[in-house]
Amino acid sequence: MNRFEGKVAIVTGASTGLGPVMAKMMAAEGAKLVVAARKGHLCEELAHEIGNGAIGMKADVTDENDVAKMVGAAMDAWGQVDVMMSNAAVPGTDLWIWEQTVDNFLDTYKVDCMAAMLCSREVLNRSMLERKSGSILTFSSGAGLRGLERKTHYSAAKAALIMLSQTIAKEVGQHGVRCNCLVPGSIDTELLQNYQKRIAGERGISYEEVRAESAAGVPLKTISTPEDIAEMALFLASDQARTVTGQAICVDAGWTIA
Repeated sequence: MNRFEGKVAIVTGASTGLGPVMAKMMAAEGAKLVVAARKGHLCEELAHEIGNGAIGMKADVTDENDVAKMVGAAMDAWGQVDVMMSNAAVPGTDLWIWEQTVDNFLDTYKVDCMAAMLCSREVLNRSMLERKSGSILTFSSGAGLRGLERKTHYSAAKAALIMLSQTIAKEVGQHGVRCNCLVPGSIDTELLQNYQKRIAGERGISYEEVRAESAAGVPLKTISTPEDIAEMALFLASDQARTVTGQAICVDAGWTIA
């Protein structure tokens, strides 16, 4: 398939984990890409790997000027933005609520929710509203639906992101633009593996035992791969989902119903 032939996409959080996987899959289907993250050198390496039609750059998506430069790079190169993948996220520091700090709470919220607002606002004003076309995709978490202990900062930000996405969808639908929110559970990335190793150390059990518990706790008894999440992301971003908007779609091996 070439669902993104003639399309221009921006992928944030593109240095590690899910971001590079989505970018490569979209490029394979014809998309022109701007890939951005705070670790700009990794995005430049990713763009070089993808080849012609990809721009890698450093961007802090909580900074309005950086967001403007990121969207400007796509507009200068190709004159449009068709897909905005607001994938940037941080886990923050795990703290019980009685330990929680203002800095930890707000720093997490800025990346995990506010950044999606900034990115959406910029692509709408620079391209999507005028062209009356576009797809915005945000990335929440099962923690935003069920909550996780020691993650009030993260759970609250991811819950807010779901409502932000639904509200954006209501506002922009009349302009031919869609907005959806993908809600993964555990994704088998380095971030998850490091988290599981830390939990194993805290509990005094093996990393393998924590992995097994994680898989056993969901109906499908498995942990999603980045490719599992990316497949749904590309569908939602593509014209195949042209009447899907305002949805929070879980790809979590059934974690939210367990």
